Amino acid sequence: MAQPVVLLGAGRRDSCDEFPLARIAASRPVVLVDPDPPAWARPYLTGHLAADPAREAQTAEAVCGYAAEHPVGGVLTWSAEHLTTAARITGRLGLPGLPYETAAACADPVALRALLDRHRLPTAGAPCAPEDTAGPLVSAETVVLDDEVRIVALTRTTPGPPPARSPLRHGVHAHDGLLHNRFLRQCVERTARALRLTHAVAHITLRLTARGPRVLTVAPHLPGDLIPLLVERATGVDLAAAAADLATGRHPDLTPTRQRAAAVQFAYPAVTGRLTELRLDPAAADDPAADRMVLTRHPGDPVTAAPHADPADRLAHWAVTADTPTACETALRRLAHHLTATILPTTDTYAA
Repeated sequence: MAQPVVLLGAGRRDSCDEFPLARIAASRPVVLVDPDPPAWARPYLTGHLAADPAREAQTAEAVCGYAAEHPVGGVLTWSAEHLTTAARITGRLGLPGLPYETAAACADPVALRALLDRHRLPTAGAPCAPEDTAGPLVSAETVVLDDEVRIVALTRTTPGPPPARSPLRHGVHAHDGLLHNRFLRQCVERTARALRLTHAVAHITLRLTARGPRVLTVAPHLPGDLIPLLVERATGVDLAAAAADLATGRHPDLTPTRQRAAAVQFAYPAVTGRLTELRLDPAAADDPAADRMVLTRHPGDPVTAAPHADPADRLAHWAVTADTPTACETALRRLAHHLTATILPTTDTYAA
């Protein structure tokens, strides 16, 4: 039987954390550390520890006490807020994981920037040349095992309007030409080594500029926003299973078995107000490219318009799979017509 893993925090169903949890639970027992497991997560769990992962010392004591009486093969989290807690636990139990200093740096954007600067890695942040702030965003979905740094997929992200810049769309293509860009690969490899990653799945976001790729953020854990699903649909590589394997000291299977494209679109409110209607046309399920289409808010909820919206304001999301990125974009636009949302602003009703 596969070694059980301890998961620090379930996350939120509407932030797409159910998919990786389901994938991990399909292959090994999962013990969740959470003050109160959400109802959607319970079917995937074999155990529960009532502790708050944000309280680092107390949670470390609780998990180590549990491990003294039960087998624990590894520790996982997909929240930057819980990285240091996970690092403290794996350090005490002698399990694969992040060095504590790495976890602390990745949880703090200022500390991360300072660490990358010390290693002379190109970063996209002030002060920088104007040409380093208007390029497209791409994230390297990276698996690190000992000295090997492998980019298994690239995620292209379309951000929303400023100031929030919340993601509108993510796309993955098995044949993305940037997979062969040596400057990007070198930048990712140097970043992984600067952070002393050895057994980790990492989501490394870069901005492509006229002077080459520049590192924006590093998340040394599974990405959210259904990116693991997109990678699996486009390439066949299971990032969630890979993360669980690495956490338990096993070698993950990273063999690509598909050569397709996949994308996800998020719907944000057009105006700030109160949601009065939100529904999907059932005909959306008949679209040949549709993977899923999910409502994530409810009538009566207050919502914030896209320029200032964060992921909690998303009304819905839908994912598609097709042969090419262009076909995915067409399918995303087609499915958008199946969503109806009405928002009551300050003065009158607005159909989003």
